[in-house]
Amino acid sequence: MIMNVHTRMLPPRGDWVERAISAWPSKDWPPLVLDRPLGVGADGGHGFVRYRCTAYEPGKRVEFTFTRFITGTHSFEVVPGGVRHVLTGRPIGWMHLGWPLALRWLHDALIEDLLDNLSAEAGVEHRPARWSWWVRAMRAVAGRFV
Repeated sequence: MIMNVHTRMLPPRGDWVERAISAWPSKDWPPLVLDRPLGVGADGGHGFVRYRCTAYEPGKRVEFTFTRFITGTHSFEVVPGGVRHVLTGRPIGWMHLGWPLALRWLHDALIEDLLDNLSAEAGVEHRPARWSWWVRAMRAVAGRFV
């Protein structure tokens, strides 16, 4: 079972959920692409990760359900004092090894980069996340595809 949570304290704002999608760190990671504007039914993903929007409460919460490799969801939600990203699920096939060995670390780095973008946008002073040696090594080998 995968349970991965990232939280960032940010000042109150009515559009953090939507800002989280637009603050995606495409400079360093595969871009997040949806086939239509954010809303229930929008299909997309980033890189080889695919999902569909299955719940959306503007300004409060968005949830995506994975369509391959993981049976589960990931969501962004506004919480008291900030935003939270939660990924829960069960790996399928090669992801039983891929998640703990590589993708968990890459996912953590990507989400922390996204939260850094939100913090900068909010004018919140923070110490930017730093990629681990393992993330830097994997990216050196695989490049922007991860």
